Formats: sequence, structure tokens, C-alpha cells
Amino acid sequence: MELSQILTPDRMRVPLAATDKISVITDLVDVLVTCGALRERTAALEAVLKREADRTTGIGYGLALPHGKSAACDKLVMAAGKPAQPVDFQSPDGRPVTFVVLLVWPPDQAGAHLQALAKISRLLNMEDFRSAVNRAASAAELYQALVQAEAAEPLVKP
Repeated sequence: MELSQILTPDRMRVPLAATDKISVITDLVDVLVTCGALRERTAALEAVLKREADRTTGIGYGLALPHGKSAACDKLVMAAGKPAQPVDFQSPDGRPVTFVVLLVWPPDQAGAHLQALAKISRLLNMEDFRSAVNRAASAAELYQALVQAEAAEPLVKP
């Protein structure tokens, strides 16, 4: 799976103006609506917020992966952003979030989102990728960081 084919520059926002996790999630859902990736904003937003209410998607190291399944899309869709100011996602390590990747997928297609989450985790283990994400001052720079990290990623057997 190539995240750079799903998470294109038009689905990235740097910086996000939102200052709290609900607003960050809402802004990223709106990114997907604007680019035509979601048929129904409310259903997708409710699915992601319901998942967030069950358990935080802040995973630590400044990353949050809000996600949810919704019939508002036909396949896995993603958006990403960097808040202008770090946002509290109640991450287990207590650190605020500086990079957010939102995922929404149809209820009958769980496999793709698991592959995407695994890929994001592998990339974030790469120091060069984390540094490039931190330096990115635009959506184009964030996308370039993703493309370069995927090109440098060692082949992983399924």
C-alpha cells in the first residue's frame, strides 16, 4: 500500500487553525468533503468522533490517528494536517499532538485501514520521516516527506 496515492497534497493541511481535538478532526473531515472523498459529512464526522469518545487516538510522540468506519465513502480515505499549535489528544505519553492523520473507511472494508495504520506506524519509526514532518511548513512539503519516506522504507513482507 502506498499512502502517497491515498494521502495526496489536496488532502493535507499545514497549518491547521484548529486548537482542540474536536476541531482538528472536524477540519480534516471537511478536507475530505471538499476534495469529494466523502458523500456525507455528518455520518463520517459522527463515526470518527464516536471512536474518539471511546478511546483517544493520540498514540504518543506527537501523533494522533483519529479514525472511523462509515458508509459515507466507498474506500479508505485519508487526510492529514499539522496544527499551528500543539493540541491535547490525551495521548498516553502526555505529549500534545503536532501531526494528525485521519482515516475513514466503509464498514465492509476493514483490511485497508489496518494496512494504512501499520504503514504509518512503520514510517513514524523512521527518524528522517519524523524530522521531515516536523519541518514541513506546507502541504507540499508534508507530501514530499511522505513520498521520500515511502521510497526509503525497507520492503516489508506481509
